[in-house]
Amino acid sequence: MQNLTSEIEKPMGIAVLGAGRWGAHLVRNFLEHPLARIVAVVDPHPERLSVLQQRSKLDAGVIWATDWAQVRHLPAIEAVVIATPALTHYALIADALTQGYHVLAEKPLTLNVAESVELCHLAEHHGCVLVVDHTYLFHPAVEQGEKTIQSGCLGQLRYGYATRTHQGPVRSDVDALWDLAVHDINIFNTWLGLVPTQVQATGTVWLQREGEKNLADLVWVTLSYATGFQAFIHLCWCNPDKQRRLGVVGSHGTLIFDEMSPEAVLSLYPGYLEGTGTGFTPTVEPREVLSLEPAEPLARVCDHFLNCAIKKTPSPVSSGWKGVELVRILSALTESMKRGGLAVPV
Repeated sequence: MQNLTSEIEKPMGIAVLGAGRWGAHLVRNFLEHPLARIVAVVDPHPERLSVLQQRSKLDAGVIWATDWAQVRHLPAIEAVVIATPALTHYALIADALTQGYHVLAEKPLTLNVAESVELCHLAEHHGCVLVVDHTYLFHPAVEQGEKTIQSGCLGQLRYGYATRTHQGPVRSDVDALWDLAVHDINIFNTWLGLVPTQVQATGTVWLQREGEKNLADLVWVTLSYATGFQAFIHLCWCNPDKQRRLGVVGSHGTLIFDEMSPEAVLSLYPGYLEGTGTGFTPTVEPREVLSLEPAEPLARVCDHFLNCAIKKTPSPVSSGWKGVELVRILSALTESMKRGGLAVPV
């Protein structure tokens, strides 16, 4: 990805909305980028602002506010980074775009397809760049995995599987599906060069049954593609065994992305079952650990956003329309859960 540091010296003024865990990561990355200048940080919780202010090395001129309305008209702001609960995304993004600000929004873009589409049109109308922080699209393993699969070395693609589990944090604005599934769905779609035509999901609630929340803690997902390929995803935020593992199985090999295995993040297993006339014998071929460019995905997200905003060109990787695509799939999965796991077209 092209770096514009040598071409443009003036950094872009940024307001960061949300000083929680992910907002703090975004502040760190933009603070380290030569093309960014953090102008304001906004969060309704003063204690969060205080903690971030103490931990970060932001200069004294940064404005710390508890309400977006307090800073939204600052002339130094050119772009807004939104890392707030998903329920707040639509109103904040719409307001920022209407003000003429470029926007980087945490996933999911919104919780509603119609609202997501409206935001994309709003960005186009105001000549603004809207990028969604689908961090894994910028992971070197995902990029290399796409090249490997598209080369055809796995043969006929048969099925995929993924597990994304951990013990917290537990979100109170969305369930485990909306919090976690977007990553693996994005990876499968990218590696296959397709989007699912039909989806299924079932979920179980233990922690947040009160009121209308009823947020699933455990979710099982099935993605079905037009080629006959299916992907099966296990999601849970109550599991002490933290896993970040995804595989695609083909007729001549398997590709595995294991984020928790630092020595073998992306591995190619070229083995397959060979018919012998009386049964099937696995071929024995050594695993190949694929080399990857050392890079922090979130740093690449921030760099990509700044490049797009400075050039005023839509993101070819993770635009608002990519966000719409994912919201549409997640909405179909939610509908499937409501129907007890019945298949729902996308």
